[in-house]
Amino acid sequence: MPRWGIIGTGDISDRVVADLLAIGGEISAVWGRSMERSSEFASRHGIPFATADRRALLSRDDVDVVYIATPAVTHTAITLEALDAGKHVLVEKPIATSAADAELLFARAAQADRFLMEAMWMRFNPLHVEVIDRIAAGELGAIRNVRASFGTPFFPRPGKERPEDGGSILRDRGIYPVTLAHWFLGEPRALDARGVVSEEVDLAGHATLEHADGAFAQLAWSGIEFLDLSAAISGERGWVTLDPMFWAGSDARVHAGSAERIFRKPEQVRHLRVGNGYGPMLEAVTVAIESGLREHPWHDAATTISITRTLDRILADVSSESR
Repeated sequence: MPRWGIIGTGDISDRVVADLLAIGGEISAVWGRSMERSSEFASRHGIPFATADRRALLSRDDVDVVYIATPAVTHTAITLEALDAGKHVLVEKPIATSAADAELLFARAAQADRFLMEAMWMRFNPLHVEVIDRIAAGELGAIRNVRASFGTPFFPRPGKERPEDGGSILRDRGIYPVTLAHWFLGEPRALDARGVVSEEVDLAGHATLEHADGAFAQLAWSGIEFLDLSAAISGERGWVTLDPMFWAGSDARVHAGSAERIFRKPEQVRHLRVGNGYGPMLEAVTVAIESGLREHPWHDAATTISITRTLDRILADVSSESR
């Protein structure tokens, strides 16, 4: 089993590490911005080595794969450091802040012969796996529409006192609606987006993605208000609703199969979350690395770069509209 190094000591790392330990993962080292933060995190999770020097972590022989959970603007540089040090990498979403950087990262991973994946845990959620499989089997017929939104007010925390300090809300929250749309409709041929921008940072927005034969996605994201946190995938024979929070939920309703099921009594689908919900993704990454894979087929380089390219296009639209 690969041995892990953790880069970043924030809330997400806390939750991921708890799930990694729950599936039997071995964590050898942790890096944080200060020795105090690193040591406290290591003590809380029983990690034997803590450091504030990334080179000290990346040079360790007992670290095979690193999980990176630092601010998005640092992902590209730190991922390159890790790959150049010969480590496999699982990096929090967004993998990078541009499609060009995402392409660079996967090219470097291929050169280094190392595994690389964006930590899109939603793809490995058992609920989403079942929905994807059933739609792929034709239960809804051809998919014509995806509707999804993720909006909650931004809550200040140390280092991020305002939404402007937290980076792109689209890349942080809107990435989930965009990823959902890509699963079923692919990359859009055209799009139209509007939003709220402050200090050159998008705080909220909405977009329509246009696809072949009139299929489309309606997506929204926000860090300044609540939006409906559900999602729906609709086709020629019915639709599926993913209950809130759609990217991390346990419940869906399938409106398909008969008039009764479509209009009155949809099928309830439930997969209760285990732990914090990251276990299925971490298990999949572990198996992929042990099998010698350099990408995971469920969220590979082509998929990640395509989604990042759509995020770039949406942000370009939002930014130009706000000027």
